[in-house]
Amino acid sequence: MNAPLYSIPGAAPAAAAAAPSPGADSGARTVNQVLAESQIETVMDELDRDLVGLTPVKARIRDISALLVIDKLRRNLGLEAQAPSLHMSFTGNPGTGKTTVAMRMAQILHRLGYVRKGHLVAVTRDDLVGQYIGHTAPKTKEVLKKAMGGVLFIDEAYYLYRPENERDYGQEAIEILLQVMENQRDDLVVILAGYKDRMDTFFQSNPGMSSRIAHHLDFPDYAQGELLQIGERMLDGMHYRFGPGAQQVFAEYLALRLQQPHFANARSVRNALDRARLRQASRLFADRDRALSKDDLSTIEVADLRASRVFAAPAA
Repeated sequence: MNAPLYSIPGAAPAAAAAAPSPGADSGARTVNQVLAESQIETVMDELDRDLVGLTPVKARIRDISALLVIDKLRRNLGLEAQAPSLHMSFTGNPGTGKTTVAMRMAQILHRLGYVRKGHLVAVTRDDLVGQYIGHTAPKTKEVLKKAMGGVLFIDEAYYLYRPENERDYGQEAIEILLQVMENQRDDLVVILAGYKDRMDTFFQSNPGMSSRIAHHLDFPDYAQGELLQIGERMLDGMHYRFGPGAQQVFAEYLALRLQQPHFANARSVRNALDRARLRQASRLFADRDRALSKDDLSTIEVADLRASRVFAAPAA
C-alpha cells in the first residue's frame, strides 16, 4: 500500500498509544461496562453543568457518544468495520460554546480510545497559511504534527478559501488537510467552525472537504434568560455577586444589548461583566479611607451597570 501524499510525524503506532485502541477487546459486553471503563458520562455531565442551554448540541454529542460506544461493543464481539468518520463542523455565532464543546469532544474520543492523547489544538487561517511560496506546507504540517493524537479545531475555516485572490495559498493548506483527514483519520479528528452561511458556502466550493465531514452541529444563539444565567455563573466563578436590584438591571442591559450589532453571546456577557468590575473597582478606589468588607469587594452594584453606554439615550 502506498504511503499517503502527506504523512505527518507524530502519528504513533497503536502499540504506543496512550489510550486503548477502539479495536482492542476490553472484555466489555454491555453499554454500562463501556461507560464504566471510559467514564465518558462524567464528561457529558460536565458539559451539561458548564454550558447553559444548547439542548440540540448536547443531544447530538450524546448521539455521537452512543455511536462510539456501540462501535466499541461491535469490535469487542469481532464485528469488524471501518471506524466511524469523526470529522465535524460546528456552525454558529461567536460565543455560543463551540470551542468548549470541542474540548469535551476531544476528552470523549480519548476516553473511548479513538484518539491517543485527547488534546485540542485551536488554530485559524494565520496558523496554517503562509504569505510566500513554500511557506504554507511547513506551517500546515507543523500544526498537524502538534494536533496528531487529538483534535484540530480550525476556527473561521472558510477563510482558508479565497478564490478571488489567485496568489492566495489557502488552497494548498486545504489540500494537505484533505489528505491527512482521509489517510490519518485514525489519529486525528478535525473540527471546522464558523458562521453557518459562510461555512455552507465553503463546503459548496470545496466538495472534497464536505464529503469528509460526518457530523454537522449548529449552535443556536442564547436566549436572554440563558444569557442572564450565564452571567450569574460567570460572576460566581469570579467570586462576585449582584447586589440588590443589580440582577434586574443586568437583564435590562441584555435586552438592550441584544438589539445592537456585533453581539457575541457569552463572549459579550463576559465583556460586560469585566467592564462592570472595572467600574466597581474605580468606585471603591475613590473612597480611599473606607475599610472595605468582603461584601464590598465582591458585590456588583446597580451603579456599576447603569454607567454602561448601552443605557445612554440615543441622540435625537
